[in-house]
Amino acid sequence: MTISSVLVANRGEIARRIFATCRRRGLGTVAVFADPDAGSPHVREADSAVHLPGSAPTDTYLRGDLIIAAAHRAGADAIHPGYGFLAENAAFARAVQEAGLTWIGPSPEAIEVMGSKIESKRRMAAAGLPVLDLLDPAAVTEAELPVLVKASAGGGGRGMRIVRALADLPGAVASASREAAAAFGDPTVFCERYLDAGHHVEVQVLADAHGTVWALGERECSLQRRHQKVIEEAPAPLVDRVGGDLRKRLLAAGRDAAAAVGYRGAGTVEFLADERGEFWFLEMNTRLQVEHPVTECVTGTDLVGLQLDIAAGRPLSGPEPAMTGHAVEARLYAESPVDDWRPQTGTVVTFDVPDVTARFGRAGLDGIRLDSGVEPGSVVGTRYDGMLAKVIAYAATREAAARQLAAALRRTRVHGVTTNRDLLVASLLHPAFLAGTADTGFYAAHPPAALTAGAGLDPELGALVAALSDAALGPRLARGFRNIPVGYRSRTYAAGDREIEVRYRFGRDGLEVAGTPGVSLVDATAGAVVLDLDGVRRRWTVGRFDDRVVVDGPRGAVELRRVPRFTDPSAQLPAGALVAPMPGTVVRVDVRIGEPVRAGQSLVWLEAMKMEHVVRAAADGTVAELPVPVGQQVSQGTPLAVVTPA
Repeated sequence: MTISSVLVANRGEIARRIFATCRRRGLGTVAVFADPDAGSPHVREADSAVHLPGSAPTDTYLRGDLIIAAAHRAGADAIHPGYGFLAENAAFARAVQEAGLTWIGPSPEAIEVMGSKIESKRRMAAAGLPVLDLLDPAAVTEAELPVLVKASAGGGGRGMRIVRALADLPGAVASASREAAAAFGDPTVFCERYLDAGHHVEVQVLADAHGTVWALGERECSLQRRHQKVIEEAPAPLVDRVGGDLRKRLLAAGRDAAAAVGYRGAGTVEFLADERGEFWFLEMNTRLQVEHPVTECVTGTDLVGLQLDIAAGRPLSGPEPAMTGHAVEARLYAESPVDDWRPQTGTVVTFDVPDVTARFGRAGLDGIRLDSGVEPGSVVGTRYDGMLAKVIAYAATREAAARQLAAALRRTRVHGVTTNRDLLVASLLHPAFLAGTADTGFYAAHPPAALTAGAGLDPELGALVAALSDAALGPRLARGFRNIPVGYRSRTYAAGDREIEVRYRFGRDGLEVAGTPGVSLVDATAGAVVLDLDGVRRRWTVGRFDDRVVVDGPRGAVELRRVPRFTDPSAQLPAGALVAPMPGTVVRVDVRIGEPVRAGQSLVWLEAMKMEHVVRAAADGTVAELPVPVGQQVSQGTPLAVVTPA
């Protein structure tokens, strides 16, 4: 069959990635977009775009009927689902085929079997793959703890909870079931044994309609938060460290899994492995993975291009691609890791990743690849996943790739939204990661606050740079000799809850900073400041948005808030107020007015970005107010509860 124009039933970064291959192939491209995405890069880059009225995914990107109609209207003859949304929806795949369009993915039957983690475990066990036993949530015993409550459908870490005490199991099952229903439309959950210190290893497979199955090496994705991957790499350091026949056994298991269900297309077979080289089947993702670029780097392939070939009926030809060199990928998220990985929202004002050698395509050796879904002006909301971009380094050795990626991220400038950039840099340079021994318990053993302590630019130095740059917005800074002594100028900034007053003046010997000797001003403009610090010249760039000033340098960045001289009393929140950390919907309130609570107790559940976030009491006290009912949508900063301190 012939493919001439492809509609991508997705948004953001993955839509742009698929469009890039289509353009290289000379194929037409069609985008779909919901109301919030009208100005998104993927819409502008497509040859044509079709509006899906509405904002919620259930009204737009999850409406298979509207997407199929959009393909017909725009003249597309094939649909690529990307990942997420309808990518693993067998009914949608079947509807696409019944509409006379080419489905760029596996058969609906394979999606049905592997889309259910319960059924897929049964099929893989029958095919001879090692699996972790399924546990009925109602029959779990103390001896089987800890367990992982897991959604049967979907992926991406949603609908998953770790349970270490039987008393917590009913609440975890209910919460996971609610989250799974919201994200995937299926509330079914199950339990399996949880390994605290395992390694997440997965095999990339490709299979054509002519009986050929390839295993294109393995990846390791052990650094995860909330069961969602943060850093991925190929090859897997665990496999290299254990050695022996582990790689051979893993790749064979990946091929066997694909063959057992008559698979066709690109898929990923995920395993949990231990330090002894034993591994167990977890699930198969019947789609392209977020982390596919690391496999493309080390195998020299274009996985989207191979998907197109298979969908068109062409066979996989030549030898099975082998891995060369090492690639590491980091997911840059709009989130605050030190605040329990809280998603962040806002408008991207500046987005600049240095030394990029490839975009949405394979980077050469010692290159940096960028697959991004945003650009300056992009709005990050709560409707969709908060991933801004994937940054990938490819080098001859693992350590070289990790250090190159850390250097590129450290010098990346992202203004307008809080990101996990400092955490990524600290993780990549941590001794356990560089040694290749980091496992799925990495962030439990090394909490974000400890990892990033001291990361970025010193706030006091950043405040001085901000003050000098802000001053340069007005008349040019005078740096010369003054016959008449002048008083110190004062500017105040806040870094988090900490206020920093900067006092400086220009005297007989140039710049004088109160309490900070050895500082000389070389140059200051609205966009950059150069200082001489004890004989060493250093340069920083400065950006601004709203009441914020962001100072970036080669050692990191700091975001500061200008502190006004006077505050509006009406803007003050009542003492003990607990506010919404992000826009979302209140889905559960677990306390009543007048009820005593303890510090850390869960009070209110907020759903945002398809996941539930808990608001907890900051101190012991009594619930005085609950101003927001279940079901109400709230904006960031809305008071959800007021607790009078004990």
